Amino acid sequence: MKILENVLTAADFIKLYESAGWGKKCEDIVQVSLENSYVTFAVIEEENVIGMARLLGDGGMAFYLKDFVILPEFQGKGIGKELLDYVQNYIRNQLKDGWQTKLELMSAKGKEEFYKKFGFEERPSKYLGAGMAKMIQ
Repeated sequence: MKILENVLTAADFIKLYESAGWGKKCEDIVQVSLENSYVTFAVIEEENVIGMARLLGDGGMAFYLKDFVILPEFQGKGIGKELLDYVQNYIRNQLKDGWQTKLELMSAKGKEEFYKKFGFEERPSKYLGAGMAKMIQ
């Protein structure tokens, strides 16, 4: 298994996105989204893409982890942990000495415990309000 940066194709993204049960996405919108991401990550096993993550951010104060998926048949094998560790180390390498940044995400329903293992806090919490989202058409 290896993790590669900025090689994720729209076709592989769509396959993984659908495997998570998130519906279907048009290839054109996926291509634009990939091109405008801060960085994408593809998990490769025997030349097949079995996982992905997409990072949005400003390179300083904030990063947002988007579209974090491991194919269902590969879940529970430590691959998600490896990918999340890789993403966090990638972010650390973007920062200048003494800087700190916030990594945020919206967990898929039922996956909160996975992220808690890495120190993510549910919102609302003592200091953070509820996470919010809105679809715009």
